[in-house]
Amino acid sequence: MESFIPVLNAIDSFMWGPPLITLLVGTGIYLTFRLQLLQVFRLPKALGLIFKAKNHGEGDVSSFKALCVALAATVGTGNIVGVATAVKVGGPGAIFWMWMAAFFGMATKYAEGLLAVKYRSVDEKGEIAGGPMFYIRNGMGEKYKPLAAFFAVATILVAYLGIGTFPQVNAIVDSFEISFGVPKLATDVLLTILIAAITIGGLQSIAKVASRVIPFMAVMYILISIGLIVMHLDAVPAAVSLILESAFTGTAAAGGFAGSTIMMAMQNGIARGVFSNESGLGSAPIAAAAAKTKHPAEQGLISMTGTFIDTIIICTMTGLALVLTGVWQGDAAGAAMTSAAFASAYGFVGSQLLTIALALFAFTTILGWNYYGERACIYLMGTKGVMPYRLIFIVLIASGAFLKLEAIWILADIVNGLMAIPNLIALIALSGVVVAETKSYLAEEDAKKNAKEAMN
Repeated sequence: MESFIPVLNAIDSFMWGPPLITLLVGTGIYLTFRLQLLQVFRLPKALGLIFKAKNHGEGDVSSFKALCVALAATVGTGNIVGVATAVKVGGPGAIFWMWMAAFFGMATKYAEGLLAVKYRSVDEKGEIAGGPMFYIRNGMGEKYKPLAAFFAVATILVAYLGIGTFPQVNAIVDSFEISFGVPKLATDVLLTILIAAITIGGLQSIAKVASRVIPFMAVMYILISIGLIVMHLDAVPAAVSLILESAFTGTAAAGGFAGSTIMMAMQNGIARGVFSNESGLGSAPIAAAAAKTKHPAEQGLISMTGTFIDTIIICTMTGLALVLTGVWQGDAAGAAMTSAAFASAYGFVGSQLLTIALALFAFTTILGWNYYGERACIYLMGTKGVMPYRLIFIVLIASGAFLKLEAIWILADIVNGLMAIPNLIALIALSGVVVAETKSYLAEEDAKKNAKEAMN
């Protein structure tokens, strides 16, 4: 694999060069203005809907569980290892570009969730099927079926070779070895058995696990992060200032840090931001389609909160921990860098708490991506392809512990890019539908509010 790294790097640099970054962020900016800053003005309502959605429509799981499956896939190593990787290469300024990617990505994620429900279908087993392959084919028309098929193939590649397997397994086995001295093989065997047991149960099994683990792990990680920030409270203004300055000036070399240009900060921040929150990738709408909701825009709002929770809250916690403790200037990389930050605040217990958080994050990401890949497989081959898909997935989980970290992240970036392209084309092509559905929903909500006020 070592000899392929220069080749993979060249492909990755091309894939995540100005064209795709422009398309990703540009789509978010375009949708932000067409939706009149919906991610700002409707965020309180969206956060309220997470728990108050009526769940009256057709679907397989509640809106909350659909969000948890989507968050299971997005809240993963990107939030801990990915942020550290971005800051290591791009400097603290990469955090600012993560925020930018997330802010505009919220509009993208809203559109994805809306279209997923609008164009969802029912498969041969009577289960809800949806996602970009359906809104490409059903929304853009039959002549775009090859584009829908390309997206489905790319989704399976991401599940197999990208976010779904190797980076997650690698992070879990490495962190358990560093923090608890558990051999990689032992962790890998146990992880493989657990994944096999849950994924065989399909969406209901995955949603059940995700809806219990996600809230617990997110709250736990936020609390230990807040504790670290409180310990360095006087340094927070300087840390935020450094993040903002570095975003536009680059970062000079210091200690073991190599120094960074503005382009490196932007490229790494946006790429890692997308890797973490998956806005524009087209993954979350596969889960959103299964939600029991009557109005597509309602699920769009709930989906939008996923990017807010994932990047604006959780990734920011990690980023501040790295900058406040100064570990970003040292020699450590990836999970070891974030572990060093928490160890500096809490001692040995800090690195152990981080290991548990990382393991839970990565574990649920594997579950979420297993589901995404499975839905793409059903789209291409029907339900007969499910069992072979699951078996290959489990084999890849078992082998994921023994691959080189650098190659894994590069490969994950490349296949992410392949998945994003057809989805972004569809979002732009169907933006008129998104705007019309949004206006219809908001008018309906305003009418209900006015009627309620008139009664009072």
